Amino acid sequence: MKASLDAPAVRRVTVDEGSAGQRLDNFLLRELKGVPKTHVYRIIRSGEVRVNKGRAHADTRLEPGDEVRLPPVRVATPDPASHPEAVPPREFPVLFEDEHLLVIDKPAGVAVHGGSGVSFGVIEQLRRARPEAKFLELVHRLDKETSGLLMLAKRRSALTHLQDQFRQRETGKTYAALVSGAWPANKRVVDVALHKYLDAAGERRVRAVAADHEQAQRSISLVRVAQAYPAPAPGFTLLDVTIKTGRTHQIRVHLAHEGHPIVGDEKYGQFALNKALASGRLVADCRFDRMFLHARRLAFDHPASGERVELSAPLPLECETLLSCLARLTPA
Repeated sequence: MKASLDAPAVRRVTVDEGSAGQRLDNFLLRELKGVPKTHVYRIIRSGEVRVNKGRAHADTRLEPGDEVRLPPVRVATPDPASHPEAVPPREFPVLFEDEHLLVIDKPAGVAVHGGSGVSFGVIEQLRRARPEAKFLELVHRLDKETSGLLMLAKRRSALTHLQDQFRQRETGKTYAALVSGAWPANKRVVDVALHKYLDAAGERRVRAVAADHEQAQRSISLVRVAQAYPAPAPGFTLLDVTIKTGRTHQIRVHLAHEGHPIVGDEKYGQFALNKALASGRLVADCRFDRMFLHARRLAFDHPASGERVELSAPLPLECETLLSCLARLTPA
């Protein structure tokens, strides 16, 4: 890459109806084309970006008439001689599509968007695969390691309508999670506040905190035991987890906080157990080397018709295979 010699001055942009409801980070990525995503997030965290003269977070929702201050940034322009990596076009399994929205079954290991060391993700690949699409935006997000239902909007009106539903908790999002140990059947609600922070390496992390913590965000997960697998030790439990709030890493941290981390979770899980499963030493002839968290059900009101839509995504083959292996070890 070679940097442009011209760095723009401070700009003040007024949010119009077309950008209303957008997250601040997504708004900046469109306004500051060519600026690396890592730098965009850095200027947000540093307070150089202001909304109505005040500091704002990356997930701040913009309203019509908001004034966004954009600091001077040097835009990098591609150098043809450097052969930059192109985003490969890719389609994903489609579970629902019309002129308003698209719902896909995202595989594990694929980020939903580029950034934080990832060159590209689902949204960039779909835009390349669908050059005729005038508008295509993520309605919500899934962790890179999580598989399952992911919704995208094909119109600005659909995006704002659907994001309003997510904010007002009018959507039903249920995940399948396999955890270590025997989850108590009477533990059906996890109401534990969470705090998002950056570790020493600058990586995003989340921890459970007391409700009176100054940066606590109340977070609620509803848990139901779907199947228990007592063998091999330490045993496992397949859970259905429905989130009433959509915090970063909410399910992962809530389940780990209760002493039952998700199988294969490299951030909040049990390293030795994950390694034993990945190598096939714990469950003979059955290797499992991903996180067992799958967005299996999504319910929402259609942004145009208002009709209630319920979608489901089957468990990926590798998850089904692991459950079959565990079932064979479980006494009848």
